[in-house]
Amino acid sequence: MRTYCKILVIVLCFGVLLLLYFLVGNGADEPHLKEVRKDNYFPAFPGLGNQVSVRLTKKDEVLPVSEKQLRPIRKDGRAANRASENGGLRQAPRPVRRGNAAEEWMHLAVVACGDRLDETLTMLKSALLFSIRRIKFHIFAEDALASLFEKGLSQWPRPVSAKFQYSVYPITFSVGNAEEWKKLFKPCAAQRLFLPIILKDVDSLLYVDTDVLFLRPMDDIWGFLKEFNGTQLAAMAPEHEVPKIGWYSRFARHPFYGVTGLNSGVMLMNLTRIRSTLFRNSMMSGGLSWEDLLHPLYQKYKNHITWGDQDLLNIIFHYNPECLYMFPCQWNYRPDHCMYGSNCKGAEEEGVSILHGNRGVYHDDKQPAFRAVYDAIHNYPFEDNLFQSLLYPLQMKFLDTVNTLCGRIPQVFLKQVEKTMRTAYERRVIRHMRPQHP
Repeated sequence: MRTYCKILVIVLCFGVLLLLYFLVGNGADEPHLKEVRKDNYFPAFPGLGNQVSVRLTKKDEVLPVSEKQLRPIRKDGRAANRASENGGLRQAPRPVRRGNAAEEWMHLAVVACGDRLDETLTMLKSALLFSIRRIKFHIFAEDALASLFEKGLSQWPRPVSAKFQYSVYPITFSVGNAEEWKKLFKPCAAQRLFLPIILKDVDSLLYVDTDVLFLRPMDDIWGFLKEFNGTQLAAMAPEHEVPKIGWYSRFARHPFYGVTGLNSGVMLMNLTRIRSTLFRNSMMSGGLSWEDLLHPLYQKYKNHITWGDQDLLNIIFHYNPECLYMFPCQWNYRPDHCMYGSNCKGAEEEGVSILHGNRGVYHDDKQPAFRAVYDAIHNYPFEDNLFQSLLYPLQMKFLDTVNTLCGRIPQVFLKQVEKTMRTAYERRVIRHMRPQHP
């Protein structure tokens, strides 16, 4: 009996020790988060093409997956529907984030008349290629172009069309002689002056000329709105960086902003502030609202202005300099910044953010570097591989421009494109990472 009791005590002690071993061992071996499984592949994704597939390295395999990376893959909502059909399985909902910037709409306006249809569609395409937030396009066009815009935009693939909405407006001028406004400079260009009056329900807006191309997300220039102080209500870039070769500093016969004037091809506006501000002017001692100011200002200076609505904007901000925010030249990079020697330091350091191909350089051989960028974006098929179908052809085209005035500094044109594509790739790869399921 005594021997039996000893054996029973030994067995119980052994059992307790064994139980403690398993409890401690499992607690030590269990990771805090599930590891990324071996031989996991990032799937291809829209925008970087269907051919992109990256295998995780061993270094990647042991990295813990963050909460952000655990989000399910959703391309256009169809995956969730298929899951529901197959046994009622549902994807986990995305975490709700307060103030998620990606859900905010940005507003982009353009005015197109004459033969600017194709050029405008290419500009809109460039805005969508890299941007993160969704965009509402406000397209002001002649009646003959309205249906052509609708046809062109309707042909873009479904994943792309989910990123934007658009409205097409007729060319209208609320004050003065419409035909006179329409012929002020380039056809319909003066329409931009009336955007605060027409788009009464829009708080902020980015206006660009048709010959503009985005080489980085529109989100980045949209961010300048948060940098406005209490009096600033619009942002533009200088017309030139060097006064001795600038147009306004040499030839202008009217007041203009600063030392070299402003270029209005890229104009960021807080429309709410514009509508509620009284602007100082040279016609009366008191201030005038934007709508009341435009026509008297034109009547006074119409025999002294050369660049139409841009000159009127220069006059307005000459008398109201505190209302303007100046952004650097790389956000409105034109042939003038390289054809007389490189004079945009911001572009040399960071690369071109927005390319402005004025003087028709996208469609002639005067500045092949500008045309190379335009052709690459124009010819890029939506949803194809960005690296293979946009970046590589662009790099190859620049080999033929190195002996030209602007092509001799290819890094200025390519740096931001390469950076933007790399960032977009990394962002979407992380978004598609999935943990191993037990």
